Amino acid sequence: MQTKLNGLLTEAGLTIPVSQQQQLVRLVELLAKWNKAYNLTSVRDPEQMLSRHIVDSLVVLPFLSGHRFIDVGTGPGLPGLPLAIVQPEKEFVLLDSLGKRIRFIRQVCHELGINNVNAVQSRVENYDPETKFDGVISRAFASLNDMLNWCRHLPTADGQFYALKGVYPQAELDTLPAHYNVEKVVELKVPGVDAERHLVIISTRG
Repeated sequence: MQTKLNGLLTEAGLTIPVSQQQQLVRLVELLAKWNKAYNLTSVRDPEQMLSRHIVDSLVVLPFLSGHRFIDVGTGPGLPGLPLAIVQPEKEFVLLDSLGKRIRFIRQVCHELGINNVNAVQSRVENYDPETKFDGVISRAFASLNDMLNWCRHLPTADGQFYALKGVYPQAELDTLPAHYNVEKVVELKVPGVDAERHLVIISTRG
């Protein structure tokens, strides 16, 4: 598993220390184990999880800016857990409304010794933290309009929204409110994944 992961990361142009790769493999093992009882993901094969969950999460690394992030609608901790594992110096809040997902994330953090993650069970519109975020991340969470509407209270004044999308979301981009600015749309290449992947980076106009 680690050999396969290392190959995928190399192909993606990512350099991740061996100790963190071992944690990522352990994350996949725990996800596969819990998935049998809790149905956390439709991906059943652990080797497919390496490309479709782990590397798919990590390809956004070069584009993230800041120290404090929230992963909204994180599901079983994607992309938040992989990002937190490879960036132990940064803070991550992983938010989801389903208790079984949050329990899984907390168990992973306990078993892997991850101490830069705070798993929170809440609907995003009800979550109002004292400290805002440099980055608000979502993966297959909602339309861009819904994400911005539900999460507008979460970023700092100069914080950014990072939406992980499949095909280029032209229709969603065309209907964005005027007070938001699309910084860039990046086409992501994920080794082992044939489908299109894009990262939309949005900021609030000053």
